[in-house]
Amino acid sequence: MTHANPTVPFGHKIQPRHRDRLAVVYIRQSTSHQVVSNRESADLQYQLRQRAVALGWVDDRVLVIDDDQGISGTSVENRPGFQRLLAEVSLGHVGIVLGREMSRLSRSCRDWHQLLELCALFQVLIADADGVYDPIEPSDRLLLGLRGMMSEAELHVLKARMHQGKLNKARRGELFTCVPIGYVRSPDGSIARDVSSVLK
Repeated sequence: MTHANPTVPFGHKIQPRHRDRLAVVYIRQSTSHQVVSNRESADLQYQLRQRAVALGWVDDRVLVIDDDQGISGTSVENRPGFQRLLAEVSLGHVGIVLGREMSRLSRSCRDWHQLLELCALFQVLIADADGVYDPIEPSDRLLLGLRGMMSEAELHVLKARMHQGKLNKARRGELFTCVPIGYVRSPDGSIARDVSSVLK
């Protein structure tokens, strides 16, 4: 019988078989703009390496996957990082998957449940900023499933909010997707005649 280490957080869930394998830190931001301007979010995600070490993994056994920076989590398509994560789990290389929050891992219930099924099959833990979860345990599985659904629903809310914002701009006559030929956008946001094109 394996005994939990009381000095390690969530030691009752993390077993030697988990630490014998990799701790994978998955990092993602949805757009290139977020990658450039929202460095705080990226830093918090990269700090998950230290969280893995605090949970008992040796530093050189922590794998950081950040290939999906600037890519939406709505689908596994065009997400080489997430596909690599699924492959590593399927090969039995992973003991725990860490993400800052569930929405970083996936915004799609289908992809999220695929990951959950693989983690349960290969006895892989999932961790976020709040805790460590075992997909085999019914209560943890229920919580992870709910978080996956909330993550997908949140995406629809964000899209609806952005669409309403565009509609409001359009009603005020301020929505411009591109400037007509012969005109330029001035620093204050207004549109002016392109003097250089007139001179030519």
